[in-house]
Amino acid sequence: MAEHQPSYVALGIDALRRRAEEAYGRLTGCNLCPHDCGVDRLGEGRGVCRAGAEALISDYGPHFGEEAPLVGYRGSGTIFFAYCNMKCVFCQNCEISWGGEGNVVPVEKLADIMLYLQRRGCHNVNLVTPTHFVPQILKALSLAAEEGLEIPLVYNCGGYESLSTLALLDGVVDIYMPDFKYHDTEIARRYSGIRDYVDKAKAAIREMYRQVGNLKTDERGIAYRGLLVRHLVLPERLAGTTEIMRFLAEEISPTTFVNVMRQYYPAYRAGEFPPLDRRVTAVEYREAVEEARKLGLNLLND
Repeated sequence: MAEHQPSYVALGIDALRRRAEEAYGRLTGCNLCPHDCGVDRLGEGRGVCRAGAEALISDYGPHFGEEAPLVGYRGSGTIFFAYCNMKCVFCQNCEISWGGEGNVVPVEKLADIMLYLQRRGCHNVNLVTPTHFVPQILKALSLAAEEGLEIPLVYNCGGYESLSTLALLDGVVDIYMPDFKYHDTEIARRYSGIRDYVDKAKAAIREMYRQVGNLKTDERGIAYRGLLVRHLVLPERLAGTTEIMRFLAEEISPTTFVNVMRQYYPAYRAGEFPPLDRRVTAVEYREAVEEARKLGLNLLND
């Protein structure tokens, strides 16, 4: 047994199966994310995300490009799901999120992938863009846990989450890693096609923190539970970094772990949306980091 028992192990196989059954029931009128499309994904219905009844995976394996507390020294066991419930015009993985590049994977195979990542020595199972496949993930997790899966589960998402779906994940997910992309409703609508992103992201992050608290690491510095927020700096302060950092410090926790990311570049259709047609300057990035540092947040950039 792992030193820090994962949440889903403590929850138990029977409870995982019940959660999976409840989640599958929601696919007949899909409301897994705030779009609340209401389509029958077990039939021919496809909502905003365009996902169907089975998970679609573009890639999986040990990944060393994630945050240090997840990577450790053996890598984060990432599973990259295709499609997305957001439509960011600057998406750096547009072939996957917009184009659906990937392979259909039955839940039995998804369970095998989780177990494979554990055998490879990965420190966690890192679910990348998982929201629209929560039912399939819960079912696969119940199968994998029955076969001995016992490493932390990471929910790596865009921040546009439904509280009812997060309730299904309460006691299942060990580490939440949401993006907080924008603090302006009109900016979110213009660049990601989401009219209510700010309110939904704030509510989701509050609930994630309620479930798992601040990020906790073991004696090796490897995370096993908690919240870690990502924030991508955009040109000309379009992301609202100051307001987002203040929200995290004042309404979540003054010691929230945050990764203020500088790797923005004009991918996909960004060239059509100035000033997103250029990279972030060194000055813009430095200012964003300083704003977070002044509030006392735990910066992974330090």
